[in-house]
Amino acid sequence: MNFLGIEITPKSTPIYDPGFIPMALFNKAFLKEAKKPIAICVERGGGLRTVHHTFITGTNKEADRYYVERMVKFLLWARGGYKVIICGDDDLASFINDAYSDKGKYAFDNATMSRVYEQSFEVVSLPLSETPQENEASRPVGGKTTGCRIGFDAGGSDRKVSAVIDGEAVFSEEVVWHPKITPDPDYHFEGIVSAMKKAASYMPRVDSIGVSSAGIYINNRTMIASLFLKVSPEDFEAKVKDIYIRAAKEIGDVPLAVVNDGDVTALAGAMEFNDNNVLGLAFGTSEAGGFVDANGHIKGWLNELAFAPVDANPEAMQDEWSGDIGCGVKYFSQDGVIKLAEKAGITFAEGMSPGEKLKQVQDMMSKPEHRDMITDIFRSIGCYLGHTLPYYWDMYGFKHVLLLGRVMSGEGGNIILDVAKKIIAEEYGDYSFNIHTPDEKARRVGQSVAAASL
Repeated sequence: MNFLGIEITPKSTPIYDPGFIPMALFNKAFLKEAKKPIAICVERGGGLRTVHHTFITGTNKEADRYYVERMVKFLLWARGGYKVIICGDDDLASFINDAYSDKGKYAFDNATMSRVYEQSFEVVSLPLSETPQENEASRPVGGKTTGCRIGFDAGGSDRKVSAVIDGEAVFSEEVVWHPKITPDPDYHFEGIVSAMKKAASYMPRVDSIGVSSAGIYINNRTMIASLFLKVSPEDFEAKVKDIYIRAAKEIGDVPLAVVNDGDVTALAGAMEFNDNNVLGLAFGTSEAGGFVDANGHIKGWLNELAFAPVDANPEAMQDEWSGDIGCGVKYFSQDGVIKLAEKAGITFAEGMSPGEKLKQVQDMMSKPEHRDMITDIFRSIGCYLGHTLPYYWDMYGFKHVLLLGRVMSGEGGNIILDVAKKIIAEEYGDYSFNIHTPDEKARRVGQSVAAASL
């Protein structure tokens, strides 16, 4: 296929999404033609910054703009930042400035990054010779096993809690809830507190509480999270920003750590493998990502891969929250399963939640008359994954990938994994990393157990 004058030739395409254009293959084909060096820098709080050195063609203006705009998007959501610095091309800097302005195509990204870092978003142009120096940081997290600990994992369709004594889970529970469609923050608060209190009842005391939660958290405060999508801005400020701090106080005056669920997934992998350099991915209500580096530390990156682009198809499905297309949330979450199910002709009863729709699809696997169709849905997700993990590897350089979440549960998860491994071997043979899934129980409650070690 030809996209923006770039020839892309995937050997495998998703059965129910044949127009899928893998970003990994687009980037690889584009960079074969690109010789002009540039650098893209994203700067976040405390002067921390990531610098990505790359190339453009300098002749294919449309492809250059698309490549840089998608790379900026990936860096913003993988690393985070309120300032973008384009080094080596003023025209591209002007284009990015317009696209990411508060009234531009990516006003959502502008507003979100400004909110997270409490700084006005800006785009700056510099000569390539003045490219800023990279400045990264890391901190140890998790691995604490002594004492009586509560681990809580806040998912979008279910919440999970574990009571852990000296590293052994003595109680784990998974409860269905509907935080993303509920505007009352008291519903969320009561659900969190009830789970924590139940876990506490299985231990003689509580020494600490660790929380794994989708979203962006700074100093245990909620900066932005899809769990509270329907909560009004006023209630968010009054009751959500400190929701976990308030919930923990209901248990007692004990240490609290709130960490993005993707980082907890990566931590769970590092604990399971007894090794580091792990990318954790949780496919559930959304796509959560996290990373533990070679030293067993987290980097303070956002790792919000739900908003990072994976598909270059201009007809890709739109994410209703960010307004963008081709982003991971519509490929590696229950939304991705629902999207493909509808393309396969599956209908859902009016009023069903996304979690209920996912369960319907997974349950249909056991019915012989539906088995082939459901298998093809999960094979399609496996195809997405096989083309996307090399793209992630280019940006993270991980040694291990751990896949968790409700989408990876059951036979469908095994199909996803098998197809992804096959595509990586056949189309990306020069990539070398290990892909893991834990046992079925750990797939579902592993994050809450890992959270207890925060």
